[in-house]
Amino acid sequence: MKIHVVKPGETVYSIGHIYGVTSAKIISDNELKMPNQLVIGQTLVILQENIKYMVQMGDSIYLIARKYGVSVKDLMDANPQISDPEMIYPGQIIIIPYKSEKLGTIEVNGFARTSINIRALEKALPNLTYLSIFSYDVRMDGSLNDIDDEMLIGVAKAAKVAPIMVVSNIKEGGSFDSDIAHSILTDKKAQETLISNIEKIIKTKGYYGVNIDFEYIYPKDKEAYNDFLRNITSRLNAQGYIVTTDLAPKTSATQKGLLYEAHDYHAHGEIVDSVTIMTYEWGYLYGPPMAVAPIDQVKKVLDYAVTEIPTKKIFMGIPNYGYDWTLPYKKGTAAKTVSNVGAIEIARKFGAIIRYDQISQAPYFHYYDVNGKQHEVWFEDARSIDAKLQTVNIYNLGGISYWTVEKNFPQNWLVLNSLFNIKKVM
Repeated sequence: MKIHVVKPGETVYSIGHIYGVTSAKIISDNELKMPNQLVIGQTLVILQENIKYMVQMGDSIYLIARKYGVSVKDLMDANPQISDPEMIYPGQIIIIPYKSEKLGTIEVNGFARTSINIRALEKALPNLTYLSIFSYDVRMDGSLNDIDDEMLIGVAKAAKVAPIMVVSNIKEGGSFDSDIAHSILTDKKAQETLISNIEKIIKTKGYYGVNIDFEYIYPKDKEAYNDFLRNITSRLNAQGYIVTTDLAPKTSATQKGLLYEAHDYHAHGEIVDSVTIMTYEWGYLYGPPMAVAPIDQVKKVLDYAVTEIPTKKIFMGIPNYGYDWTLPYKKGTAAKTVSNVGAIEIARKFGAIIRYDQISQAPYFHYYDVNGKQHEVWFEDARSIDAKLQTVNIYNLGGISYWTVEKNFPQNWLVLNSLFNIKKVM
């Protein structure tokens, strides 16, 4: 795999010539909708193709394999028409398979709402270990709302992807609610009702396990939350189900703030099967323009996380979106959420040049809209995804978790599959 950054005057054809691949392959792999209108600074993932080699006088299968750095077995597997490796002749065309060394095998989780576009889901599923379906919202008495998740569960299982039930303390019609979490964590009857309801849904609908996404928990409820996790994990693990949690991106055990204090990294690392660390939202909807998941900040979180949690239990969160801010930024004003593919379309429409920030390892650009207002856009591209996945390898993490897989991002899957094998548990 190569990541090419488009330069002025380049075309898909000229770029293909550089790497010895066809323009049709580049267009197909990157799912380019307007291949004749590339954006300066746009990334293209180049997947090398197999080489067609003409046998020369004196060649042997062994010598050809050694010349191209492949094994004799791989060479023979790529050329089933050769029944006898001793019987090749000058002028014969054989295929030299392109193989790249991968960094290893990881687990990949993707969050999705039941409203996900089926096309985006179909694109995502071959690349996932788990599909976490968002979300069952818990009420103060331990009851849960119902969601229409049967189709997603069925499609996931058909693709050998394990469906995960997500349970959150989101207030119906609202956001994460500290009082709902407090009620569940301190009222034994409500907690027992919740666990029983989770068990029933997992069994009747065929989930592989549950993800507990409790956020903005009162600091005073930290130990109660740990005890709840011990209770539900013990119950579900005994029945063969997994329990995962989502953690705020902390850099120390004493980090202050309602989002952070009740999330006990050490306890979660001991209790549950895996954790997703939400390493995104530095650049956020109501905040000033910046990268959503700057790699320098992500690494600060991981530096702390690996001291408290077994590395193979850690899934690094990756955002599958960006933000478009209107300038000058005014505190309290909202940015517009954009898909990573959509960001390229905006840059193309307004003639923007895409830049890349080396510190945050993230792409961005500026443009003026039809009303003359300036905008700043930060998003993800092949380079930033590569930087994040290399970080997974550096820290020896168990996997990654996308929020969300609801928008198709072809380059992400190309980079992921070039660097890692994806573990399947079903």
